[in-house]
Amino acid sequence: MKKNIIIALLFLPLLTMAQKPWTLQQCVDTALAKNRNVKQLALTKKTREIAYQQARNNMLPNLNAGIGQNFGFGRIVGDNNTYLNGTASSQNTNFNISSGVTLYNGFKLSNTIKARNADMIASEADLEKTKSDIATSVAAGFLQILLNRELLQIATDQLELTKTKIEQRKGLVAAGKMAEGEMYDLLAQEAKEEQSKIQAQNTLNLSLLDLAQFMELDHFEDLDIVAPDNLSESDLKLLTADEVFASALTHRPEIKGAESRLKSSEYNVLIAKADYYPKLDLSGSFGTGYYHDNSTYLDPITNQRTSVVYDTFGKQLSDKLNAGISLNLSIPIFNKFAIKNNVRSAEIGVISSRISVDNAKLELKKTIQQAYYNALGAKSRWQAAQKSEIASREAYRFTNQKYEAGRATLYELYQAKSNLTQVLSEQAQSKFEYFFRVKLLEYLK
Repeated sequence: MKKNIIIALLFLPLLTMAQKPWTLQQCVDTALAKNRNVKQLALTKKTREIAYQQARNNMLPNLNAGIGQNFGFGRIVGDNNTYLNGTASSQNTNFNISSGVTLYNGFKLSNTIKARNADMIASEADLEKTKSDIATSVAAGFLQILLNRELLQIATDQLELTKTKIEQRKGLVAAGKMAEGEMYDLLAQEAKEEQSKIQAQNTLNLSLLDLAQFMELDHFEDLDIVAPDNLSESDLKLLTADEVFASALTHRPEIKGAESRLKSSEYNVLIAKADYYPKLDLSGSFGTGYYHDNSTYLDPITNQRTSVVYDTFGKQLSDKLNAGISLNLSIPIFNKFAIKNNVRSAEIGVISSRISVDNAKLELKKTIQQAYYNALGAKSRWQAAQKSEIASREAYRFTNQKYEAGRATLYELYQAKSNLTQVLSEQAQSKFEYFFRVKLLEYLK
């Protein structure tokens, strides 16, 4: 028993969190954290950062150390550059440290740094563009849930109104003041509205499922959202397409990405042209070594063969210290037109990047204009639906009074109620579409 209580207490915070309504920002943050495209582009961004850092590091000198060990047998060249007898063997150890740096190569290194920096900025823009698209999609799904929830409420209210009228008519039928046949029409209307409510509930569930799948949640049954505070008409300001586009040209990531790729392609032309120029390298080296062999020589005094005596390991390392500095100039003369063709290919890349910039601006302008005129249309429909709601409510009230007085048929009452339901639905749809278009314009700015 105690174990069950402990388990319940442990999972109580999780259950409480699951039942807490989600805000729009929480939905966006969750979708961004779990989206695989975002993760992939984040890795691409890190790769571009590494490439940029390496381009900067290429300006530094290199430093290498080496150790070599050589064994010789038979007729070998000794330490004094003379051949030794055919049965000799030797061992030679070399130590060296070398370094080199490029002094000039037509500014290829500096332009490479600029190109990789532009690539890095473009990858950052790609990441921001994907995040922007995800946020827009989440916001659209979020508002769709709010709309479907309102449509469900409309269907529920209409059903409750019919049920109330049925209860009223049951008393009249029981008192003999109303024909029982009229009850069947009311019951048929109730069944129809029950079906409409079920359909509205299914539509709401599907929109909740879409949002949950977009956020990669395991379950959507307990998913609930809370409407943002800034969804009142007073908070809405419809921006013009021109002012949104003028601001978007300097802020939108798709424009920044396209312009950064254009800069990168322009630097790639300079990188390719750098191969036309000579290349000057400075290098230096420092080394020493140790030598020993088992060769012998004929002692003229004793007339006996005696082994050669070499200095100790440490003394040889000290005596053989050597250093050197060299300048190397490489002048390109003929390279089978490879440099020329590389330059031409890079110039084609510049033209392609300029077209991409123009396309990005054109697509952005089209998106903004479509959002603006869709917002205008939604606003007009919303305003018309608001006026129509007043008229439809009054028509229903008047028809209901006539029906209660026996001067209108049940069909006329159904027709007035159906018109009111349709107007309420149209008003809800146009209202949320207007909200979305206005917020989309603000987001694109």
